Formats: sequence, C-alpha cells, structure tokens
Amino acid sequence: MNKNYYAIIMAGGVGSRFWPVSTTEFPKQFHDMLGAGSTLIQKTFSRLSKLVPAENILVLTNERYNDIVLEQLPLLKPEQVLLEPAMRNTAPCILYASLKIQKQNSDAVMVVAPSDHWIEDEVAFAENLKSCFDYCATENALMTLGIQPTFPNTGFGYIEYDKADSNAIKKVNQFREKPNYETAKSFLEAGNFLWNGGIFIWSAKSITAAFEKFQPQMNALFLQGYEAYNTDLEKQFITDHYDKAENISIDYAVMEKATNVYVLPATFDWNDLGTWGQLHDKIEKDENNNGVINAKVILENASNNIVRSDADKIIVIDGLHDYIIVDKEGVLLIYPKSKEQDIKRITSLANNL
Repeated sequence: MNKNYYAIIMAGGVGSRFWPVSTTEFPKQFHDMLGAGSTLIQKTFSRLSKLVPAENILVLTNERYNDIVLEQLPLLKPEQVLLEPAMRNTAPCILYASLKIQKQNSDAVMVVAPSDHWIEDEVAFAENLKSCFDYCATENALMTLGIQPTFPNTGFGYIEYDKADSNAIKKVNQFREKPNYETAKSFLEAGNFLWNGGIFIWSAKSITAAFEKFQPQMNALFLQGYEAYNTDLEKQFITDHYDKAENISIDYAVMEKATNVYVLPATFDWNDLGTWGQLHDKIEKDENNNGVINAKVILENASNNIVRSDADKIIVIDGLHDYIIVDKEGVLLIYPKSKEQDIKRITSLANNL
C-alpha cells in the first residue's frame, strides 16, 4: 500500500431523519442500517482500507462517540480518532485533520469521506479513488467524486462541469445549490451535472494552501497548534481553541471559492442513506415492494412499506401503503413515507415529551 495515501472519515453527524433508530446518543453511522452484518462506519473503513493503510485512516467525530468508534473499529489507535469539542461544520475539522497529516507527511494525498454512505461496487470505488489520488499527487487540484444522477433529486447539491471537456477528470464550472424539481430536471437534460456526494480528494499541500488563501483567520487559528499536533499537547490545544473557529462547511469555505476544482464522474452506485425512503430503495423487497429489516412480519394488503425492528417480535400489518414502520425500544414510529422529511421535526417534539 502507498504510505502517502490518507483518509479522513467524517463521523460526527446525528442522522436525525432516521429516528428512532438513529439518536444523538447513537447515530446512524454506528448502526447496521441495511441488516448487512456491518455498521455503516465499519463498511466505510473497510472500503477505504483496501487502498489506504489502516494506520493512515483518521476518524473525525464528536467527543461523545469516541468509545463507540474505538469499539467498532478495533484497528484504530486512540490517536487516530480526532474529537471535536464543539460542532463547527466540516471546514474546521477538515483543516485540523489536514494540518495533522501534513505535519506527519508533506507528500500526503487524502480522501475525505462521509461515514454513512452506501457504496455497493467497492472495486469501482477503489479504482476511481486511485485515479483521483494519482491526479492530486502531481497536480495542484481540489477534487471531488461526482455521482451520476439517476433522477431529478431536489435533496442534493449539484456539480456543473464543462460539457466540452473530453478528459476523464473534468474542470468544475460551479457548484449549484439544491434545486427545485424543474431545475433538477433541466440539470439532468443538460447532461453535464453530477450530484455532490461530499467525497473530496486533494494533497495536503493543496488543501492547506487553499485554506491559507480563502480562510486566513481559520488557518491562523489552527496553525497556532501546529507544533502541538501529533504530540501529547494536541488535545489541550484543540480543547482550548476549536470552538473559536467559524461554523462553516468545506463547500462554502473553500470549494465554491477555488478555481482549481476538478471532478471525476463516479462509476460506482452510491446512496447517501439520508432518509428511510432512500434506505427502502437499497434493500430487498417482496412482490408488493415491502422492505423488511431485522423483523418477523405478516403483511396483508400492504405495499411499498419499510419495516424495521430490533426486537424479537412479530409485526402484523394490514392495509398500510407507503409507510415507515420502525419499532425501537420505547418508540413505535408509523409514518407516511411522503412526509419523511418531517421526521427531524418529530424527533425534537419527541425529545420534549
């Protein structure tokens, strides 16, 4: 394996739209959401470790999840888990991790990947990632893996590239915000738009230079701790300074400002598993399009439902269509799939009961 390859797994999210399975105490990335025998973060680590040495994989997460990460990823040493003492979106934690990696290896190239995505063709993923690593090792490039859109999705941001570019790796024209349905349809018809899957690749030199140029205040803040990184003094520096960083995403902080941004259209299937409906799309269904995870069921006059249970109980459903049915300890959720975006709001209401 190439010792210059590094990975940063982003594992600090809460996944509130997967309530009641995903909770603040135990978010979706630590669950086996598809009944596949591995949690989402375990699948992500396994996928990346086919190309990146295990000792070069860092996990960025909230302090409260440290023990869960180390339990689920036993190959990690405690120093490979970077703990955020405050929620500050993706830019600060990526800068922090990138400076740590740069100090350790100035020739490093790295991938930043969410911990909760589902990728079926891991061979194609590794091939795409290798192409990006090769490009970023020699070019001053900020890269992303763009996902081929399969329908006019209004829940994702889009990446527009130059239609005339015949290279495998495309120059990015601009990032586009989540569109309305008609705009999303026009993106698909244009043929030069990709979903922004939040997977980034760059060299340590390129990303730290970009932060220096576009986020000088944040860059100066984290450079104060450069001597402390990868030493016993690092944790105290981060505890004392991290919450002073601006709460901003890597997209707004760097990617939308930079001109050296490139995209490789991915050749693998991808799902960000953001909602119960997206999970329903990925699991096996019966002849009536019902998807069942970890549950014993009797289904009559029922279609297009997703049913999940962690309990050893029989679930009987009659007359329900297009519903989410989730049984989790003290919570039973029976909710229309068409309103799944409202589950985040329901979560906050339930927390106040």
